[in-house]
Amino acid sequence: MSYDKNNIFAKILRKEIPCNKIFENEYVFSFYDINPQKKIHALVIPKGEYINLDDFNQRASNQEIVAMSKAISEVANILGISIEIGKGYRVLTNLGEHGGQEVPHLHFHLFGGEIIGKMVE
Repeated sequence: MSYDKNNIFAKILRKEIPCNKIFENEYVFSFYDINPQKKIHALVIPKGEYINLDDFNQRASNQEIVAMSKAISEVANILGISIEIGKGYRVLTNLGEHGGQEVPHLHFHLFGGEIIGKMVE
């Protein structure tokens, strides 16, 4: 599967579609989900063209991988849901058809601000 440069997150990164930005650094961008599933629902995405987590782990630089991991924690702190500030949160990424991936650009969902519930029903 090749990367689709016209997916919604690529358009957000190019500023063709507006978003409510939370955080940005050289490698990572974060914004609020436009269709929140929980009280707090943010997305954290790489700025690079990666389809999913497997693609990212195979092709991303060590700097990008570290930046993504640290950005997830930073966004949780900004949102007040980290263990240090809040009561915790869930991080989720979907891969492929069976994993429920809808947008072919790696993205992590951060859910918080309330009890999230069961992992899988």
